[in-house]
Amino acid sequence: MVRTTHQLIARRLLLGTLTVGLVLGTALQARAQGFISALYGVNFGGISGCPQLNNCTNEQTNPSVGAGVFRTLIGIEAEVAYAPTFFGEAAGLSSNALTLMGNVMLAPQVGPLRPYMLGGLGLIRTRVELTTATPISTSNNVLGFGVGGGLIGFVTSHLGLRVDMRYFHSFSDFSVAGLTLTSDNVDYSRASAGVVFKF
Repeated sequence: MVRTTHQLIARRLLLGTLTVGLVLGTALQARAQGFISALYGVNFGGISGCPQLNNCTNEQTNPSVGAGVFRTLIGIEAEVAYAPTFFGEAAGLSSNALTLMGNVMLAPQVGPLRPYMLGGLGLIRTRVELTTATPISTSNNVLGFGVGGGLIGFVTSHLGLRVDMRYFHSFSDFSVAGLTLTSDNVDYSRASAGVVFKF
């Protein structure tokens, strides 16, 4: 009899927990807003830009694409960004940087605006190739973090404009053979602007 009573109570607690979880999950899902973001950015500071090479031109473009979900106060975002000339342009120099980041966002909604702060972790991959008298090629994959913030302003219910500033830094050193850099870590900032599609 006692065992039957305990089993009945356990079943009711389980059923109640599942019901509450289903209701909360449905409510949170209803409030969630998915988004896709396309940004055009420019790198600056840190190791980005021309190293000590003659006739090097700073070409620091860094486009990115992100996707995520907003809730009432917070959000999450996965972003990939690619800088095709991370160390600038010079004869015999080819370089790029790729970042894959997962971010958590503090993004309260204030009317049509969403100011936000974010932070995240991910992969930072750099590649450098020098085709001089002695060809040199090196690539590095390091774990790093990105922090920053920005503002999204929605001009319609589904379309917004976004400005964004982020700082990236690796947790470990990286090496670039043949180039003199100011830091042993991947370390740079990025300013971006673009559009957001909300659905």
